[in-house]
Amino acid sequence: MANKPQIPTSNSALIAMIADEDTITGFLLAGVGNVDLRRKTNYLIVDSKTTVKAIEDAFKEFTTKEDIAIVLISQYVANMIRFLVDSYNKPIPAILEIPSKEHPYDPTHDSVLSRVKYLFSSESVASERR
Repeated sequence: MANKPQIPTSNSALIAMIADEDTITGFLLAGVGNVDLRRKTNYLIVDSKTTVKAIEDAFKEFTTKEDIAIVLISQYVANMIRFLVDSYNKPIPAILEIPSKEHPYDPTHDSVLSRVKYLFSSESVASERR
């Protein structure tokens, strides 16, 4: 258990967000926003002018920062970088796909749900063998 990832225990564990402006605004009003000393934020607002490269860069940055515990990403944005989201396999930061105001949530595209279904299906197969 020495390799078990640790979430920072001080008040520095953050939630990062990649979503549309309305979703980001709601979370910022709830107090989730952060700006560090280098003026870097813990969120990326995605609109029609945001490039896929910018979304990929933000995702890579947020998933490699040690002070981030959860990355919330709108599902329609996650679909733009699905290959990155599906290939991410670390437990921390956790990647959670959320619905947005303009785009309904589709559970068939959720990477976390597909992994859970896979785990339960393999566990049920293993339990049937006993």
